[in-house]
Amino acid sequence: MRYLHTMLRVRNLDAALDFYCTKLGLREVRRRVDEKNRYTLVFLAGPDDEKLVSESLRKGRDAPLVELTYNWDGGDNGEARYFGHLAYEVDNIYETCDRLMRAGVTISRPPRDGVMAFVRSPDRHSIELLQKGEALAPQEPWKSMPNTGNW
Repeated sequence: MRYLHTMLRVRNLDAALDFYCTKLGLREVRRRVDEKNRYTLVFLAGPDDEKLVSESLRKGRDAPLVELTYNWDGGDNGEARYFGHLAYEVDNIYETCDRLMRAGVTISRPPRDGVMAFVRSPDRHSIELLQKGEALAPQEPWKSMPNTGNW
């Protein structure tokens, strides 16, 4: 398992970038704008981590990062959680979710796509699990499993 990022929801992207980049000194390493779903993701790294981030791309995903998530339409974020989630890359998302389920962990967002799943800690912190490399072929029971609770 490899740590990837921590996601934080932000209400004002410009103000957040001013704080994290201008004041705190982090640097933007990647940005994703999703017109359809109306959000922007900005990934930031510490200046001393930039080499580590670029080297980690050889392992599939850049890390370690802070992900700022800006939802264009604002509004309430479910439980007003501005801390979003921790993200980890796993070798086999189905095996990881199966192991967690057998240990009594609820899979809040099953890996129906063979790529992404969410679970929650006992303190209700969201944990995103991402498949290392290419997506695994969709399979049961995950393919038809509904979401459970919040993620």
